[in-house]
Amino acid sequence: MKFLRNLLDKQKPAFEKGGKYEKLHPVFDAFETFLFSPNHTTGSTGAQIRDAVDLKRMMNTVIIAMLPCLLFGMWNVGYQHHLATGKAADFISQFLIGAWAVIPVVIVSYSVGLGIEFYFAVRKGHSVNEGYLVTGMLIPLVMPPTIPLWQVALATAFAVIIGKEVFGGTGMNILNVAMTARAFLYFAYPGQMAGSNVWAYLGDEKTVQGYSGATALGIVAETSAKLSEDKTGLPFANAGVQALTSDAWIKGLFSDWNLFIGTVPGSIGETSTLMCLIGAVILIFTGVGSWKIIVSGFAGTYLMALLLNTLAINAFMAIPAHYHIVMGGVAFGIVYMATDPVTAAHTETGKWIYGFLIGAFTVLIRVFNPAYPEGIMLAVLLMNVFAPLIDFYVVDANKQRRKNRLKYATL
Repeated sequence: MKFLRNLLDKQKPAFEKGGKYEKLHPVFDAFETFLFSPNHTTGSTGAQIRDAVDLKRMMNTVIIAMLPCLLFGMWNVGYQHHLATGKAADFISQFLIGAWAVIPVVIVSYSVGLGIEFYFAVRKGHSVNEGYLVTGMLIPLVMPPTIPLWQVALATAFAVIIGKEVFGGTGMNILNVAMTARAFLYFAYPGQMAGSNVWAYLGDEKTVQGYSGATALGIVAETSAKLSEDKTGLPFANAGVQALTSDAWIKGLFSDWNLFIGTVPGSIGETSTLMCLIGAVILIFTGVGSWKIIVSGFAGTYLMALLLNTLAINAFMAIPAHYHIVMGGVAFGIVYMATDPVTAAHTETGKWIYGFLIGAFTVLIRVFNPAYPEGIMLAVLLMNVFAPLIDFYVVDANKQRRKNRLKYATL
């Protein structure tokens, strides 16, 4: 590392003011601060805060918290590949097949996103922020393993430019950048994001007879639609669960245990609730993620589903409440998207409200609009928009209470 430090110090003058590559200083600074802690402070006068946690280390912590989802996702992509093709394989073979499908998506996400970030940094003359270190990993994890790489590049460019840079860059965006990328593809190319056969990487191989690539959410939505037309079908209280446990192409594939572990078709990093909970522990323990948002998010999901169970008028409403937590990307969205410190609520009371509403709206969108069975995406983006309003009313309520206390104290 000393050799690398000396090499950077030797090249540094060429990138500083008056140097040959002065305009590329933001790019050099980004690489230097990624490899080493900066050897300068924020100013020569005034108070200085000494803290081991800066933006770079905060983002690195989030990446570490996402590693369980990434590694499990790689294995599950390979596992689903061999399940779909009917071929037996050991753990290593499954992981390598998954890595072959997933790593190019990660590379494209980082290459396009960081390229745009570097361009804007050089154009504006400011340092490159580390915010995209997390976004560049989140985008691949919310994509299906069969997503074309050119669509990953297009969605990344759209999300970084329209969802972030137009607002002023890192810390200024009002929408979660990774969710913006997913939403763009969902509405622009629904066949690659919501089709029944997009969730298993096949390569050049064919599926076994009877294979269906539908996800658990897709199966329940389809069952609900059929029963709404045929009132003579199974009772709603049993239809959704029976469809998952018996009507899938492999019986029992979508059991609640499999859904919790994550050995089901789905987006690369979203299938395993267990891996998301491991990430949640890391984020909460390090203080990077808000436990209030995470807890209230799961509570909102469960309680809204429980309420709808009592009013069941379709198969989706009758699905047991715990299924809503383990199906789809609820856990991933709550742990990694809802806790985004830029787009989430910032007041302590506001965090409870914000998280709870994300969970509640996720279930409502799933149940009442089967066209969008994965409700977490729209729920997070919707509450991103309302987060400042929630904080405003929380602060305003605090002001009113203090005014009232002062008023009664002077009487």
